[in-house]
Amino acid sequence: MISHLYIHIPFCPNICPYCAFYKESAGRERVEKFLEALLVEVESHADQLRPETIFLGGGTPSALSPVQLEFLFEGLHRYLDLSALREWTIEMNPATVAADKAKLLRDVGINRISMGVQSWDDEVLKTLGRTHTAQKAEESFHLLRDAGFQNISIDLIFGVPGQSLTSWQETLERSLRLDPEHLSAYGLTYEEDTEFFRLLGKGVMKANEHLEADQFEITTDLLSAHGYEQYEVSNYAKQNHTSLHNTAYWLGRDYLGLGPSAFSTVAGKRWRNIRETGLYSSSTMSGQTARDFEEPLSPETLASERAAFGLRTHHGLPFDHGKKWQHELEKMETHGLLYRTEDRWLLTCRGKLLADTVGEIFV
Repeated sequence: MISHLYIHIPFCPNICPYCAFYKESAGRERVEKFLEALLVEVESHADQLRPETIFLGGGTPSALSPVQLEFLFEGLHRYLDLSALREWTIEMNPATVAADKAKLLRDVGINRISMGVQSWDDEVLKTLGRTHTAQKAEESFHLLRDAGFQNISIDLIFGVPGQSLTSWQETLERSLRLDPEHLSAYGLTYEEDTEFFRLLGKGVMKANEHLEADQFEITTDLLSAHGYEQYEVSNYAKQNHTSLHNTAYWLGRDYLGLGPSAFSTVAGKRWRNIRETGLYSSSTMSGQTARDFEEPLSPETLASERAAFGLRTHHGLPFDHGKKWQHELEKMETHGLLYRTEDRWLLTCRGKLLADTVGEIFV
């Protein structure tokens, strides 16, 4: 049985210029057809699923109306065995949070919120193309607390052009005053097929690696001082509040992805669903496959991925799993990027800053 389920909701009220995930603007008829197709796909996999974690990502799942959310969750409860469910996360844009929607989500079983605040600096939010203000984000956080949510993650981005070290530190401090259970702090990446990538290529935007390094170091120092464990390079949690879903992914567990563009890795195979909502919906509703890509994964490929992702976490890389790369690991150790405990390799502080570089040794 598959224990981890990801559901991709592709609709966004606004297309952010840095985001490379598959997304599109919503129309009511298009959304309703998609939700019907999604539940057909859910039903087709129901006998394989006994989820311990479910993650609704996007896109902006919280952009769905209360009526649409009720339709979706009624179907999920009808088709899935949720008796083993421990963590049910939904991504939320602060601009889409309202008291009635928060109560609905709590009532249907959502027990974890991942809210994309990104910054508490309104000028940085404008650069990122976000539709909410810092004030709205804080109001949304309190609405979620009032609805009974006791596991909220705040997502933040550093390395944004025009974002100073002071602005970033103030964003961290304002987040800490809200006392969330979890914080994610991601360095801005310039992904292909985004407006930011095009602006970078034209020289309009420029990355500042030295400033990003300072912002990363402030993050680790400040959050650690306030009791947050850095359990993955970009993720920090209070005790017993690590993301169970994401940890399963980083440790190489099987997971099923439903919805357009969603990836799955199950029993040594990986596939991707169709990356266009209309075609995904029509194919699924007509009983055809929702997949547009599939490949077998060799034991060597799986081992490489587990090593690369596992090393990014506080679990590290056990010695017996890293024998194949012993020479490369020792070389990284001499450069101060890795250190050893009794039974595993772990990233140093500098190694965490250069985690992508370290990960290249497993490719």
